[in-house]
Amino acid sequence: MARTKQSSASPAPGAGTVFALRAIGLVLAARWLFSMSQMGYLSSLRAMTSSPWACVTLVLLFLLLFLPGARARAERPLHPLPQWLRQALRLLALLSFLFAVWSVGFFTWAAGWKDAVHALAETNGWLLVAPALYAVVLWICRPRALWRTNIAARRFAIGRYAISIDTTTRTAVVWAESRKLGQYDPRELSVKWPEGMASGIGVAGSESSATAVAVVPKKRGLFGREARPMMELLWDSPAAAGHNRKTVFRAALASEGDRKTARALDASLRQSASIGA
Repeated sequence: MARTKQSSASPAPGAGTVFALRAIGLVLAARWLFSMSQMGYLSSLRAMTSSPWACVTLVLLFLLLFLPGARARAERPLHPLPQWLRQALRLLALLSFLFAVWSVGFFTWAAGWKDAVHALAETNGWLLVAPALYAVVLWICRPRALWRTNIAARRFAIGRYAISIDTTTRTAVVWAESRKLGQYDPRELSVKWPEGMASGIGVAGSESSATAVAVVPKKRGLFGREARPMMELLWDSPAAAGHNRKTVFRAALASEGDRKTARALDASLRQSASIGA
């Protein structure tokens, strides 16, 4: 009997993030060991004991190489790392990036451009590669939603918040990154739009027909930039006496994709309310 050819299993969503972080850790560790071999391991260890930045880098290397608790899971495609690990990597990478930029900038200011270019060539560009690697870790560990928007599956992502609506069980789960904010009845949730902006729905229950009407008045924020409109997800439950008016989250509509997602979420919540009624 002929056997069917089995295709290779595709990697789970989030495996690329784990691989990239571990690869950066390996590159940093290899460069660290190479520098120690040039300076001498004994003298390097003595210098490390009196340097707080060396301790920060060692902790960062340990977390990047071992990634404790990291696991690629299909239900969390954009968050294979636990929240504490993501925040720790973000903080340590930021400190290392600032120290690397300050060190390179101070050396360039003190020694001059010619010596800085010579040192850059002698280190094979490591003076620029190291801050870039720390910046990549910061970018990978940036605040993100749990998944990308999939309107057909009723999964929405606005900023760092994610909402999943299950029409069968009539539940809506809200996440802030990988932290669960709560579980609600979708009929008790509603979208509050910024002043001057509303959601117009041509056909009830049709997410694709959701369009924004009116124009958000331009406001000035920090450094004279236009302030981004903020939407709110409200929970209004008649059964929760004294707590029946609550803001679940407030998020900025930073892009057109966020605005489309907010309109689709509003349409889906209105549809759930109409079905429940």
